[in-house]
Amino acid sequence: MTDDSSSRWPPADQPPPIPQWWDDEVLDPDGAVPPPPPAPPGPHPRRKWVVAAVLAVVLVAVLGAAWMAGLFGASEGQPVAAPSPGPSETSEPSSPETSPTGPSPTEPSDLSPTLAGPALEAARGLEVKGRAQVNDYDRALFGQAWLDVDRNGCDTRNDILRRDLQDVVLKPDTNGCAVLTGTLVDPYAGQTIDFVQGEDTSQAVQIDHVVPLADAWQKGAREWTDDQRAAFANDPLNLLAVDGAVNQAKGAGDAATWLPPDRDYWCPYAARIVAVKTSYGLWVTSAEGNALIGILEDCPDEPLPTAGP
Repeated sequence: MTDDSSSRWPPADQPPPIPQWWDDEVLDPDGAVPPPPPAPPGPHPRRKWVVAAVLAVVLVAVLGAAWMAGLFGASEGQPVAAPSPGPSETSEPSSPETSPTGPSPTEPSDLSPTLAGPALEAARGLEVKGRAQVNDYDRALFGQAWLDVDRNGCDTRNDILRRDLQDVVLKPDTNGCAVLTGTLVDPYAGQTIDFVQGEDTSQAVQIDHVVPLADAWQKGAREWTDDQRAAFANDPLNLLAVDGAVNQAKGAGDAATWLPPDRDYWCPYAARIVAVKTSYGLWVTSAEGNALIGILEDCPDEPLPTAGP
């Protein structure tokens, strides 16, 4: 039998080939299939969190840069419009004025501190304009006569009577409001008048609008609201208890056409007109302004009055 050892592979004088891990099946010396080689190591769990954090930081930086560019882009071109306010940013609408005590164009309910001082100086500061038409004037434009604008439970007429009369006797059961009797020293004529409430006697003492309503209508009040005119008609600063007959003679005259019979009262009378017109922003005609200044030049220290008589 011929020895064919030379034709076998591997030759008897050479060792068998070394098995490699990529062979499909490699037997170990015991004939068992070895376990597959370990997979290449993956990323460490902690590295995943680090990568995610870095990506988040980069994303925030990019978005922040874009927002800043939009915010300051106005310097390169169009200005950035301010955001419109949302419902919570809008203020509540102001309530409409429904009371006659609402403010007039120059807050007539209280004299401004700037009005303190000599009436002559204030008279020189009054605006001078022409007189507006009077043919459309009506007393009703100034509201119901003698309202209770100060909410004290008493109408304005009785408020002025209690203020200006002496030895006042009040009607019972009227909460100290209604005047039954009293004595008036009339500022316009200097007469003493005994006041007695009654249908035939009350008009002996009347409440005068120092600046007549018709005069105010022609010199600024035409542009006021109804409530502002009602407040003016009941403002104690513009009201005096006077002799009824003298008041009727005055009518709607201003200082250029009517002055009190008692010349000693001219300065206080002119000063009160100036205080009212300054407080309410009413103007004067040239003739009226000259009359007021001429009177007050004879009493340059005459002060602007308060709401008292």
